[in-house]
Amino acid sequence: MSGTADTIRLTTTQALVRYLAAQFVEIDGETVRLCAGGFGIFGHGNVTCLGEALYNHREELPLYRGQNEQSMAHAAIAYTKKHLRKRFMFASASAGPGTTNMLTAAALAHANRLPILMLCGDTFNTRLPDPVLQQVENFYDPTLSVNDAFKPVTRFWDRITHPAQIINSLPNAIATLLDPADCGPAFIGMPQDVQGWAFDYPVSFFEKKIHHMRRQPADAREMADAATAISNAERPVIIAGGGVQYSGATSELQAFAEKHQIPVIETIAGRANFLHSHELNCGPVGVTGSDSANYLAEHADLILAVGTRLQDFTTGSWTAFAKDAQLVTLNVGRFDAGKHLAKPVVGDAKLCLPLLSTRLGSFQGSKDWVQTAKSERKKWDAYVDDNVAPNSPDGSNRPMSYAQVIGAVNRLCDTDDRVVAAAGGLPAEVTANWRTKSLSSVDVEFGFSCMGYEIAGGWGARIAQSEKSPENDTIVFTGDGSYLIMNSDIYSSVLTNKKMIIIVCDNGGFAVINKLQNNTGNKSFNNLIEDCNIVGEPFAVDFVAHARSMGAAAEIIQTIDEFDGAFERAKASNRTYVISLKVDAYEGWTKQGHAWWEVGTPEVSDSADVRDAHADWESSRHRQRKGV
Repeated sequence: MSGTADTIRLTTTQALVRYLAAQFVEIDGETVRLCAGGFGIFGHGNVTCLGEALYNHREELPLYRGQNEQSMAHAAIAYTKKHLRKRFMFASASAGPGTTNMLTAAALAHANRLPILMLCGDTFNTRLPDPVLQQVENFYDPTLSVNDAFKPVTRFWDRITHPAQIINSLPNAIATLLDPADCGPAFIGMPQDVQGWAFDYPVSFFEKKIHHMRRQPADAREMADAATAISNAERPVIIAGGGVQYSGATSELQAFAEKHQIPVIETIAGRANFLHSHELNCGPVGVTGSDSANYLAEHADLILAVGTRLQDFTTGSWTAFAKDAQLVTLNVGRFDAGKHLAKPVVGDAKLCLPLLSTRLGSFQGSKDWVQTAKSERKKWDAYVDDNVAPNSPDGSNRPMSYAQVIGAVNRLCDTDDRVVAAAGGLPAEVTANWRTKSLSSVDVEFGFSCMGYEIAGGWGARIAQSEKSPENDTIVFTGDGSYLIMNSDIYSSVLTNKKMIIIVCDNGGFAVINKLQNNTGNKSFNNLIEDCNIVGEPFAVDFVAHARSMGAAAEIIQTIDEFDGAFERAKASNRTYVISLKVDAYEGWTKQGHAWWEVGTPEVSDSADVRDAHADWESSRHRQRKGV
C-alpha cells in the first residue's frame, strides 16, 4: 500500500474498515472497540472489495455470517440494545434483494432509536455496465437505486461516489450512531466500482479515537418550569421509558422517586427500570399494562414522562390520562419532549434528574396518594399470582397459557438472565406478568412490533451477553407464527456456540390477531391455521424436529407441570435448547390491565356484531386527549 509519509493508499472499503477498527469507546472506565464487528451475507455486490477488507481485519472486527439479511440486522440491533446503545455492530448485504431484505430491520432500529451501521452494495457509479444484475432501473432518475428506499427509515444516509467522501461521511455516521437524541440506523451505499477505487488517505484519519457518550444539560428555564409544575401537584406519577436505561439513569430515577415519594409506572421499553420488589414500582402502564399503573395514570394530576416517546400502547391512544392532567417530559430528544404540548425538559436523564430533584427541595407526593399506589400494586400482584398459577383458584386444571409459561420461567430463571420477546401476544403477556429480578434485563421489542425479531434478537443479545456474563442465559419467548417467519438463527447460534433457550408457544396461528378480530365483531378468518384457506385437515409443525435439524437440542411438553424439568434440562444444556408447548388460542389470556386502544373499525357493516363492536369501541373515544 503506497502513499507518502503522511498518506496511505487504500481502496474505499479498505479505508472504511480500517477507520471502523480505530474507533473506541469508554464504558464504565474500560476502553473497548466502539464497533464490535458485524454480520454479513456476501454477494457479488460486497464480497470482492468489502469482503477483502473485512478479511484483513477479522480479528479486530469479527464477522458473523447471517442466514437472512433481515435477521442478521435484527441480531445487530439486539446486540446494541443489550449494551444500552454504547456499542454497535454493522450489517452488510450485497446489492439488490439482499439489501432490501434489511429495510424492515432499519425501520425497527429507527422506531426504537437504536444504532446499526448498514453497509450495502450499490449499482456502478460509472453506469457503463448498466443495467447490471439485480438493478432496478428507474426510468426517470438514473441516480436512484433500491438503496434510496432506506432514506425514510434511517437517521443518516449516504452513497459513496468517490473514495475521498468517506473522510466526511464516516465520522458523520458514527456521530449519528452515538448521538443520544438522534440515535438510529446509519446507511452507507457503496457502488461496486467505487468500493475498489483507491485514494491517498491522510494517515491521521486512522488514528485511534476514544469516544465518550455525550450528556446534554437542560435549559434552566425548562427545569424551573418543570419544577414549578411538579411542586404544585398532589398526585404525581412517573412514567419511566427505555431512555432511562440508555441514559444509565436507573439509580437516579430510583433516588428521585424515593426522595419525592412519587410512584413509578413503566412503559414496555422501560420494563426493568425498577426491580419488582421496589415499593414504588407500580407496574406497566397502557394497553398491555396493569390495573395498578393504569389507575394511577388515570387519577394523576401530573405525569412526569422520563425517556419515553409516549407510544399509543403507553398512552392508551391518549385516553390513559385525565384531560386536565399536566404532562411534563424529560427527554434527550426535542422531538419526543415536545409531544402533546407538554412542559419539556430537553436533556439527559442521568444528568437532569438530580438537578430537578434539587429544585424540588423537600416536595413529596401526598401520603394518601402513595398509599393508594401501594394498595393498587398489591391488588395487581394478587391478580398476577393467580394468572401465572398452573391451576384455577378452585384447584381445577385450566389450559396452558402464555402467563403460566412466563410465570414458570420467571420463577426458575437466574437473576441476571436476559429475556427477549417481540410481536404477537407475548409482548403484552410478558409486560403484564414478568416480575423484574435485575435491571435492564428485559428486551420486549414493541416499538416496531416486528415478528421475526425474537430468535434473531436472542442471538445478538447472547453475543453481547457472552462478553461479560457467559454464565447467564438469554431466554427467548416466541409464538409459532413468529417462529415460522424467521427461525434460521437457531442454526446461527449453534454454529457460533451462542446458546439460547427458546420457548415456542404454539397456539395454532396468529391467535392474538384472531382475538382482536373477534373483539371487533368479526368472525375468525385467515389467522388461526384452522380458519385459513387450506386443503384437508390443519396440522401443527413439529418444532422439535425442525429445531433439531438446525443443531439445537429440543423437546415438547404437554402440560405446565412438565415445564420445570424441561427448563432445568435447557439450563444444563451447552447448546441452544428449544422447548415447544401448546397454549390455548382462546383461553388463558391476561384479561385485566388493559387501556383503550384506537383501532380502525367499520362504521357501517352488514354484520350486527361488527356494528355493535364499533359502537362499543367508539364509546370510549370521549376520553381521548386531542393533541394537548
